Amino acid sequence: MTAILLTELEHDALTELVNIGVSRAAVSLRKMIGDQVLLSVPSVEIISRKEAATLIREREVDQLVAVRQFFEGAFSGHALLIFPESNSLELVRAVTGDVLSADEVQEMEQEALSETGNVVLNGCLASMANMLQRPLTMSLPEVHRGDGQRLFELANKPADSGVVLFLYINFTISGRDIRGYIAMLMDLASLEALKQLIGEFLERIMDPEGITGGV
Repeated sequence: MTAILLTELEHDALTELVNIGVSRAAVSLRKMIGDQVLLSVPSVEIISRKEAATLIREREVDQLVAVRQFFEGAFSGHALLIFPESNSLELVRAVTGDVLSADEVQEMEQEALSETGNVVLNGCLASMANMLQRPLTMSLPEVHRGDGQRLFELANKPADSGVVLFLYINFTISGRDIRGYIAMLMDLASLEALKQLIGEFLERIMDPEGITGGV
């Protein structure tokens, strides 16, 4: 279990922030692909890295592919866009417009996934950071493969340290159903910082004129 828990209101606000961020990422992805893109986030969970690895192992039996980027600012960590391998190839076909052969799709996979991950993760996190009124910087994307345990590993960090903000996402691209996940790996200090920023966000939307702040 994590040492820092969100209240129901904070969790609802986080879910809304994530949904807005993912929706804006979908707009950017639509411009890149040239077809209608719908992304939805049916669930948002904060769990340990070990629990996240178990959860994705229970849901996915195939090899996983992930685009990974480091982000830092008021809160920091690693963001991953994760797909089952079969879904990742379908995404590449959507990105490349179904004009490539099977061999060409394989050759383009790394580049197409990096670009897609960069668009989705940057769009989502930049939008969240903007609404939380804090800047974030992000590293270049890297493509990783493996099971959940391997993808959620962090150098020099035990498996029971840190938390994962785990988002199940549904992609609908040009009639294709592509499931995936966004995971944000953070330490407890970053989660505490995020919780504080969510609290400030709630204060702003509940009291936009600062009336309760006095004169």
